[in-house]
Amino acid sequence: MAARLLEKYRKEVIPQMQQKFGIKNPMAVPRLDKVVINMGVGEAISDVKILDHAAHDLAMITGQKPITRRAKKAISNFKLRENSPIGCKATLRRVRMYEFIDRLVNISLPRIRDFNGTSRKSFDREGNYSLGISDQSIFPEIDAGSRDHRMQGMDITFVFKDGNKEQNLEVLRLLGMPFSKEPTKS
Repeated sequence: MAARLLEKYRKEVIPQMQQKFGIKNPMAVPRLDKVVINMGVGEAISDVKILDHAAHDLAMITGQKPITRRAKKAISNFKLRENSPIGCKATLRRVRMYEFIDRLVNISLPRIRDFNGTSRKSFDREGNYSLGISDQSIFPEIDAGSRDHRMQGMDITFVFKDGNKEQNLEVLRLLGMPFSKEPTKS
C-alpha cells in the first residue's frame, strides 16, 4: 500500500503544479528524491555511548538503521582524532520518505513550543530545502521521560529532482509543510 502523502502528491500536487507553472508533462514536475536526516553528536568524542543512544533514537524515528559518520581529519582544539565517530545519518527514499514527511508535518512540527512555521529562506542553490530541529523529542517515537534521554538536535534535508526554489517551495507547501508567513513590506 502506498503512503498517504505519496497518493496526495500523485493525485493533487502534480495537477496543481502543472496548472500553476504551466508544465505540460507531469514527469517534469519537481519531485522529492530523498530526505537525509543527520545528527552531529559532538559529545561522542568523550563518550561513545551517547552516539549509540543518538543512533538508536534516529533508528526509531526513521524506521531504518542509520550509518555512523566519522571524522575526516583530526582537530586538536576539539580533542578530535581522525576516524573517530562523531555523528549518524539516515537517508530515506520512496515510501519510507513520504511516511516520514507525513509524520514530521502532521505530528512532530506542531509539537514544537511557540512554533510559527518553518523558514522559507532555507533553500540552497540547487533548490534543496534544509530544516534544523533542536530537540528530537518532538517525535512521538522518542520517550522523553526515559532517564537516558539527552536533548539532541538534527538536520533534515529535502533533496529534489528538477525544479527551482519557487517550484520546490510550492511542492513542499502543497504537501503540508507549515511555512511561516511572509513578512509584510512597509
